[in-house]
Amino acid sequence: MSDQKEQKIAVLTHLDITDKSLIISGIKLASMFKKELCLVYNYSAKEKTKHLEFKTALENYLKPVKKEIPKLKTSVLVLSKKTAVLSETLADDYEVIIIVAKAKDFKLHSKSITESPVPFLFVNSDAPVSNFNHVVLPVDIRGQISDSSIWTSYFGRFNNAEIVAIAASEKGKDEQRRVAKNVMLTKKLFQEFNINLKVYKGQKSSWRNAFEALEYAKSSGCNLFVILGSSAITPLDYLIGLPERKLIKMADVLPVLYINPRRDNYVLCD
Repeated sequence: MSDQKEQKIAVLTHLDITDKSLIISGIKLASMFKKELCLVYNYSAKEKTKHLEFKTALENYLKPVKKEIPKLKTSVLVLSKKTAVLSETLADDYEVIIIVAKAKDFKLHSKSITESPVPFLFVNSDAPVSNFNHVVLPVDIRGQISDSSIWTSYFGRFNNAEIVAIAASEKGKDEQRRVAKNVMLTKKLFQEFNINLKVYKGQKSSWRNAFEALEYAKSSGCNLFVILGSSAITPLDYLIGLPERKLIKMADVLPVLYINPRRDNYVLCD
């Protein structure tokens, strides 16, 4: 990604009443990370003649935002892309660093997220807007946990968030070593930025670690749950549903930050 362009928080709108909580979530993230807020509408081919109408609708969304938060950089983007390539397009062509989407749209974006080099924040459009200051992070045996740890650390650095990591419990020596290494590296990263981190050892293995962590998140009043997606995906997964789809559904009103382990993830530019 180019360092010369402004990184953006993209909000995928529907141009309906469900947009409100997504936009407010986007405003919070953009303000927190000091990034540009970009409202996006991805239209279908049959809607091509309404391009200007869509752009005007997005600009109207931003009028009260500009009035209330004049220092916040904002923009609108109207485009027509296949959903499967939308995240890559936004990240590579428009400098988007986080994509805010409706939780109910996870299935719609299921192929896009597996190719995304930036996180998706899935928000329940019927839920109160989160403050993103109480975060739960599952830690399993995978090396890509470093990506989810880095993104979780941003909420500690820029939002003074309370962060709890739930470490998987493994029986095998090698698996135990890998989890311990990930916990150690996560602690080291957080110590580097003076971020307070609590680590609890869970009871489930890496295969069920995220589900156990979600139970803790919901019972502890957490307002952001971070997950690392599936490392390997088969056609059957698309048919029966990815584990992360189940997690996001189970999260209900809890926002979920999805990190893609299948790509090198872009990072925030300070």
